[in-house]
Amino acid sequence: MKRRRLMILIATALTTMLIAIGIPTLTSAPVVAQSNTNLLVSAAASLQEALEEIKPLYQQTNPNINITYNFGSSGALQQQIEQGAPVDVFISAAKRQVDALEQKNLLLPGSRTIIAKNRLVLVVPGNISGISSFYNLKDTRVKKVAIGEPRSVPAGQYAQQVLQKLKIWDHIKSKLVFANNVRQVLSFVESGNADAGLVYSTDAKISNKVKVVVAADEKYHSPIIYPLAILKRSKNVDTAKNFSQFLASDKAKAVFRKYGFILP
Repeated sequence: MKRRRLMILIATALTTMLIAIGIPTLTSAPVVAQSNTNLLVSAAASLQEALEEIKPLYQQTNPNINITYNFGSSGALQQQIEQGAPVDVFISAAKRQVDALEQKNLLLPGSRTIIAKNRLVLVVPGNISGISSFYNLKDTRVKKVAIGEPRSVPAGQYAQQVLQKLKIWDHIKSKLVFANNVRQVLSFVESGNADAGLVYSTDAKISNKVKVVVAADEKYHSPIIYPLAILKRSKNVDTAKNFSQFLASDKAKAVFRKYGFILP
Protein backbone atom coordinates (compact mmCIF):
# COMPACT_ATOMS: atom_id res chain seq x y z
CA MET A 1 0.00 0.00 0.00
CA LYS A 2 2.84 2.38 0.93
CA ARG A 3 4.59 1.54 -2.33
CA ARG A 4 1.43 2.33 -4.34
CA ARG A 5 1.06 5.73 -2.63
CA LEU A 6 4.72 6.48 -3.32
CA MET A 7 4.32 5.68 -7.01
CA ILE A 8 1.24 7.93 -7.24
CA LEU A 9 3.13 10.79 -5.60
CA ILE A 10 6.08 10.38 -7.99
CA ALA A 11 3.75 10.30 -11.04
CA THR A 12 1.91 13.40 -9.86
CA ALA A 13 5.13 15.29 -9.23
CA LEU A 14 6.52 14.29 -12.65
CA THR A 15 3.35 15.42 -14.44
CA THR A 16 3.39 18.76 -12.59
CA MET A 17 7.03 19.31 -13.55
CA LEU A 18 6.43 18.52 -17.25
CA ILE A 19 3.48 20.92 -17.42
CA ALA A 20 5.55 23.62 -15.69
CA ILE A 21 8.30 23.47 -18.31
CA GLY A 22 5.86 23.33 -21.22
CA ILE A 23 6.18 19.69 -22.30
CA PRO A 24 2.78 18.12 -23.08
CA THR A 25 1.94 14.93 -21.23
CA LEU A 26 0.35 11.82 -22.73
CA THR A 27 -2.96 12.73 -21.08
CA SER A 28 -3.08 16.33 -22.26
CA ALA A 29 -4.90 15.47 -25.55
CA PRO A 30 -8.23 13.57 -25.69
CA VAL A 31 -8.15 10.07 -27.15
CA VAL A 32 -10.26 9.83 -30.29
CA ALA A 33 -12.12 6.51 -30.57
CA GLN A 34 -12.14 4.69 -33.89
CA SER A 35 -15.20 5.90 -35.81
CA ASN A 36 -17.89 3.49 -36.98
CA THR A 37 -18.77 2.88 -40.62
CA ASN A 38 -22.42 3.12 -41.65
CA LEU A 39 -23.62 0.79 -44.41
CA LEU A 40 -27.04 1.30 -46.02
CA VAL A 41 -28.47 -1.85 -47.60
CA SER A 42 -31.65 -1.61 -49.68
CA ALA A 43 -33.18 -5.06 -50.02
CA ALA A 44 -36.32 -6.79 -51.26
CA ALA A 45 -38.99 -7.14 -48.57
CA SER A 46 -38.94 -10.94 -48.77
CA LEU A 47 -35.38 -10.97 -47.39
CA GLN A 48 -36.21 -9.10 -44.19
CA GLU A 49 -36.15 -11.88 -41.59
CA ALA A 50 -33.07 -13.56 -43.03
CA LEU A 51 -31.04 -10.36 -43.31
CA GLU A 52 -32.05 -9.20 -39.84
CA GLU A 53 -30.73 -12.48 -38.44
CA ILE A 54 -27.53 -12.26 -40.48
CA LYS A 55 -26.77 -8.74 -39.24
CA PRO A 56 -25.55 -9.65 -35.69
CA LEU A 57 -23.59 -12.59 -37.08
CA TYR A 58 -21.71 -10.21 -39.36
CA GLN A 59 -21.16 -7.70 -36.57
CA GLN A 60 -19.57 -10.33 -34.35
CA THR A 61 -16.40 -9.93 -36.40
CA ASN A 62 -17.13 -6.40 -37.63
CA PRO A 63 -18.32 -4.53 -34.52
CA ASN A 64 -17.51 -1.08 -35.94
CA ILE A 65 -19.85 -1.47 -38.92
CA ASN A 66 -23.41 -0.23 -38.46
CA ILE A 67 -25.82 -1.78 -40.95
CA THR A 68 -29.09 -0.03 -41.76
CA TYR A 69 -31.64 -1.93 -43.83
CA ASN A 70 -34.20 -0.38 -46.12
CA PHE A 71 -36.77 -3.01 -47.11
CA GLY A 72 -39.38 -2.58 -49.83
CA SER A 73 -40.42 -3.60 -53.32
CA SER A 74 -37.44 -3.92 -55.65
CA GLY A 75 -38.95 -1.44 -58.11
CA ALA A 76 -39.44 1.23 -55.45
CA LEU A 77 -35.90 0.70 -54.14
CA GLN A 78 -34.55 1.01 -57.68
CA GLN A 79 -36.33 4.36 -58.09
CA GLN A 80 -34.92 5.61 -54.77
CA ILE A 81 -31.41 4.78 -55.94
CA GLU A 82 -31.96 6.49 -59.29
CA GLN A 83 -33.15 9.56 -57.40
CA GLY A 84 -29.92 9.72 -55.39
CA ALA A 85 -30.57 7.70 -52.23
CA PRO A 86 -27.17 7.08 -50.51
CA VAL A 87 -27.39 3.30 -50.83
CA ASP A 88 -24.25 1.18 -50.57
CA VAL A 89 -25.66 -2.26 -51.41
CA PHE A 90 -28.79 -3.16 -53.39
CA ILE A 91 -30.38 -6.62 -53.27
CA SER A 92 -33.30 -7.08 -55.65
CA ALA A 93 -35.80 -9.92 -55.96
CA ALA A 94 -35.39 -9.89 -59.73
CA LYS A 95 -32.77 -9.30 -62.39
CA ARG A 96 -34.67 -6.49 -64.12
CA GLN A 97 -34.12 -3.79 -61.49
CA VAL A 98 -30.39 -4.43 -61.24
CA ASP A 99 -30.09 -4.48 -65.03
CA ALA A 100 -31.75 -1.06 -65.17
CA LEU A 101 -29.26 0.42 -62.69
CA GLU A 102 -26.35 -1.13 -64.56
CA GLN A 103 -27.55 0.39 -67.82
CA LYS A 104 -27.48 3.79 -66.12
CA ASN A 105 -23.87 3.16 -65.03
CA LEU A 106 -24.78 3.31 -61.33
CA LEU A 107 -23.22 -0.01 -60.28
CA LEU A 108 -19.66 -0.83 -59.31
CA PRO A 109 -18.29 -2.97 -62.16
CA GLY A 110 -17.85 -6.61 -61.22
CA SER A 111 -19.86 -6.34 -57.99
CA ARG A 112 -22.96 -8.23 -59.13
CA THR A 113 -23.64 -11.63 -57.61
CA ILE A 114 -26.66 -13.87 -56.93
CA ILE A 115 -27.13 -14.61 -53.24
CA ALA A 116 -30.30 -16.73 -53.26
CA LYS A 117 -33.25 -18.12 -55.23
CA ASN A 118 -36.92 -18.66 -54.40
CA ARG A 119 -40.19 -20.29 -55.50
CA LEU A 120 -43.61 -18.75 -56.18
CA VAL A 121 -46.59 -20.33 -54.41
CA LEU A 122 -50.35 -19.90 -54.26
CA VAL A 123 -51.59 -19.38 -50.69
CA VAL A 124 -55.02 -19.12 -49.08
CA PRO A 125 -56.16 -18.28 -45.53
CA GLY A 126 -55.66 -21.17 -43.14
CA ASN A 127 -59.39 -21.73 -42.66
CA ILE A 128 -60.20 -21.94 -46.40
CA SER A 129 -60.69 -25.29 -48.13
CA GLY A 130 -61.65 -26.40 -51.61
CA ILE A 131 -58.90 -24.54 -53.51
CA SER A 132 -56.38 -27.02 -54.86
CA SER A 133 -55.00 -25.40 -58.02
CA PHE A 134 -54.51 -22.12 -59.84
CA TYR A 135 -57.57 -22.91 -61.94
CA ASN A 136 -59.79 -22.68 -58.85
CA LEU A 137 -59.11 -18.93 -58.86
CA LYS A 138 -61.74 -18.71 -61.62
CA ASP A 139 -64.43 -20.06 -59.27
CA THR A 140 -67.20 -17.61 -58.36
CA ARG A 141 -66.60 -18.14 -54.64
CA VAL A 142 -63.11 -16.66 -55.01
CA LYS A 143 -63.78 -12.90 -54.90
CA LYS A 144 -60.30 -11.38 -54.49
CA VAL A 145 -56.84 -12.56 -55.51
CA ALA A 146 -53.83 -10.58 -54.24
CA ILE A 147 -50.61 -10.18 -56.20
CA GLY A 148 -47.81 -7.61 -56.19
CA GLU A 149 -48.11 -4.67 -58.55
CA PRO A 150 -46.43 -6.15 -61.67
CA ARG A 151 -44.86 -2.85 -62.73
CA SER A 152 -42.75 -2.54 -59.59
CA VAL A 153 -42.98 -5.75 -57.53
CA PRO A 154 -41.03 -8.77 -58.86
CA ALA A 155 -43.41 -11.21 -57.15
CA GLY A 156 -46.22 -9.53 -59.08
CA GLN A 157 -44.30 -9.85 -62.34
CA TYR A 158 -43.76 -13.57 -61.72
CA ALA A 159 -47.44 -13.97 -60.76
CA GLN A 160 -48.61 -12.29 -63.95
CA GLN A 161 -46.35 -14.52 -66.03
CA VAL A 162 -47.76 -17.67 -64.39
CA LEU A 163 -51.40 -16.60 -64.70
CA GLN A 164 -50.93 -15.65 -68.32
CA LYS A 165 -49.15 -18.91 -69.15
CA LEU A 166 -52.01 -20.85 -67.58
CA LYS A 167 -54.50 -18.66 -69.51
CA ILE A 168 -56.14 -17.57 -66.26
CA TRP A 169 -55.18 -13.87 -66.25
CA ASP A 170 -58.07 -12.58 -68.38
CA HIS A 171 -60.62 -14.62 -66.39
CA ILE A 172 -59.61 -13.22 -62.99
CA LYS A 173 -58.39 -9.73 -63.92
CA SER A 174 -61.40 -8.13 -62.23
CA LYS A 175 -60.63 -10.01 -59.00
CA LEU A 176 -57.03 -8.88 -58.69
CA VAL A 177 -55.93 -6.77 -55.73
CA PHE A 178 -52.52 -5.18 -56.26
CA ALA A 179 -50.07 -4.78 -53.37
CA ASN A 180 -47.04 -2.51 -52.96
CA ASN A 181 -44.78 -5.43 -52.03
CA VAL A 182 -44.97 -9.17 -51.50
CA ARG A 183 -45.40 -8.85 -47.73
CA GLN A 184 -48.54 -6.80 -48.29
CA VAL A 185 -49.88 -9.65 -50.45
CA LEU A 186 -49.24 -12.00 -47.53
CA SER A 187 -50.99 -9.59 -45.17
CA PHE A 188 -54.08 -9.40 -47.42
CA VAL A 189 -54.41 -13.19 -47.36
CA GLU A 190 -53.66 -13.50 -43.63
CA SER A 191 -56.39 -10.97 -42.78
CA GLY A 192 -58.93 -12.53 -45.13
CA ASN A 193 -59.07 -9.40 -47.27
CA ALA A 194 -58.08 -11.67 -50.16
CA ASP A 195 -59.25 -15.23 -50.75
CA ALA A 196 -55.90 -16.18 -52.28
CA GLY A 197 -52.54 -14.67 -53.16
CA LEU A 198 -49.25 -15.39 -54.89
CA VAL A 199 -46.18 -15.00 -52.69
CA TYR A 200 -42.73 -16.53 -52.34
CA SER A 201 -42.44 -19.85 -50.54
CA THR A 202 -40.27 -18.12 -47.93
CA ASP A 203 -43.10 -15.66 -47.15
CA ALA A 204 -45.57 -18.49 -46.69
CA LYS A 205 -43.12 -20.26 -44.38
CA ILE A 206 -43.02 -17.41 -41.84
CA SER A 207 -46.81 -17.25 -41.51
CA ASN A 208 -49.05 -19.60 -39.53
CA LYS A 209 -52.18 -17.93 -40.91
CA VAL A 210 -51.90 -19.11 -44.51
CA LYS A 211 -51.42 -22.45 -46.20
CA VAL A 212 -49.74 -23.29 -49.47
CA VAL A 213 -52.02 -24.69 -52.17
CA VAL A 214 -49.47 -25.30 -54.89
CA ALA A 215 -46.09 -24.10 -56.12
CA ALA A 216 -45.93 -22.57 -59.58
CA ASP A 217 -44.07 -24.58 -62.19
CA GLU A 218 -40.77 -22.78 -62.73
CA LYS A 219 -41.11 -23.07 -66.50
CA TYR A 220 -44.03 -20.63 -66.34
CA HIS A 221 -42.04 -17.65 -65.03
CA SER A 222 -38.62 -16.03 -65.15
CA PRO A 223 -36.02 -17.41 -62.69
CA ILE A 224 -36.65 -16.04 -59.20
CA ILE A 225 -33.22 -14.84 -58.16
CA TYR A 226 -31.83 -12.26 -55.73
CA PRO A 227 -29.00 -10.35 -57.40
CA LEU A 228 -26.80 -8.15 -55.23
CA ALA A 229 -24.80 -5.18 -56.48
CA ILE A 230 -22.70 -2.42 -54.94
CA LEU A 231 -23.43 1.16 -55.92
CA LYS A 232 -20.63 3.00 -57.65
CA ARG A 233 -21.23 6.16 -55.59
CA SER A 234 -20.90 4.29 -52.29
CA LYS A 235 -18.42 5.91 -49.90
CA ASN A 236 -17.84 2.55 -48.23
CA VAL A 237 -16.95 0.28 -51.14
CA ASP A 238 -14.52 -1.91 -49.18
CA THR A 239 -17.06 -2.44 -46.41
CA ALA A 240 -19.79 -3.14 -48.96
CA LYS A 241 -17.56 -5.76 -50.61
CA ASN A 242 -16.85 -7.32 -47.23
CA PHE A 243 -20.56 -7.55 -46.40
CA SER A 244 -21.29 -8.99 -49.84
CA GLN A 245 -18.69 -11.68 -49.30
CA PHE A 246 -20.13 -12.50 -45.88
CA LEU A 247 -23.54 -13.19 -47.45
CA ALA A 248 -21.84 -16.05 -49.32
CA SER A 249 -20.28 -17.46 -46.14
CA ASP A 250 -21.40 -20.68 -44.45
CA LYS A 251 -22.94 -18.72 -41.55
CA ALA A 252 -25.09 -16.62 -43.87
CA LYS A 253 -26.02 -19.61 -46.04
CA ALA A 254 -27.31 -21.44 -42.98
CA VAL A 255 -29.66 -18.56 -42.24
CA PHE A 256 -30.92 -18.39 -45.84
CA ARG A 257 -31.59 -22.13 -45.75
CA LYS A 258 -33.44 -21.77 -42.44
CA TYR A 259 -35.91 -19.38 -44.04
CA GLY A 260 -36.42 -21.58 -47.06
CA PHE A 261 -34.29 -19.81 -49.66
CA ILE A 262 -32.60 -21.86 -52.34
CA LEU A 263 -28.86 -21.27 -52.60
CA PRO A 264 -27.40 -20.62 -56.06
